[in-house]
Order: sequence, then structure tokens, then C-alpha cells
Amino acid sequence: MPLVGAGEPVRLALVVGEFNYDVTRIMMEKAVSHARFLGAEVRYIYMVPGVFDAPYAVAQLARKDDVDAIAVIGAVIQGETKHDEVVAHQAARKIMDLGIEYGKPVTLGVIGPGASRMQALERAEEYARRAVEAAVKMARRSRLAESARYTGEAIRIE
Repeated sequence: MPLVGAGEPVRLALVVGEFNYDVTRIMMEKAVSHARFLGAEVRYIYMVPGVFDAPYAVAQLARKDDVDAIAVIGAVIQGETKHDEVVAHQAARKIMDLGIEYGKPVTLGVIGPGASRMQALERAEEYARRAVEAAVKMARRSRLAESARYTGEAIRIE
């Protein structure tokens, strides 16, 4: 089965947390290069102060007609309190809800909670790559699901 929209690149937006920028800069660079590798077009890179601020940007970008999917990337580093858990859990939940609300794939490439700075640096490229790859796959599969029509045989959407 051919890829749906193979001639049409996935139009991707990135939401990037500035907090822990030594980590997220690496993530942003990897996300852009991996999107290019996958044949996707990064149309927007929306910088937000931190992961907790990402849902606002996701909502703005999800309303745009020229965005097929959004990848959120950031790093929530463990501190001396449980603040990292609150930030990561609340942001992840709202980010997921926005994808459903707007009917667009929104993927989560957020390191943490519970990660040290060293662990975050070690995982930066992998998390960014995974978030972009998931966004591109889901956008393509969403196009296929929209255009698919049941004809008596199961339709496999992949």
C-alpha cells in the first residue's frame, strides 16, 4: 500500500521549551533535521518558556490550516522538590487533550520527570527523533484514515 500524500509533505509544527535550553537546543536541531529526513516540512517553531507553557502554543498551532501535526519537545529536569512531576504530568495531559480536541496529532518529546541533566543530554536526540517520527506517521495515517472507505475487507491504516 503506497504512503498517502507521498507527494504532499507533512506540514509540521514544533513547540520547543526554552527552559534547559542546553538540552532543548539539541532537541530542536535534531527535530528539524529528522523532519527533513522524513520528507516533512517544518513550518513553525514556536518557542515557549517551558514545557508547562506548551499547551497554549499547541492550541494556537492546532487551529492553523497549514499544520498537519505538532511535536512538543522539552526537558523537565529533576530538582530538589516534586515540581518536575507536576509540570511534566500536567503538561502531558493537556497536550494529549488538545490533540484530541483539535483532531490533529500532537506528539510528546518531553524528557522527564525524574531525569537528571546528564540523563536529559543523553536522551535529547532520541526523544526529538521519536516525537517527530510519531507526528509524521500519525499525520500520514490520519490522511489515510480520512480517505479510507470500507469495501467489505478490513482496511489496515499504517
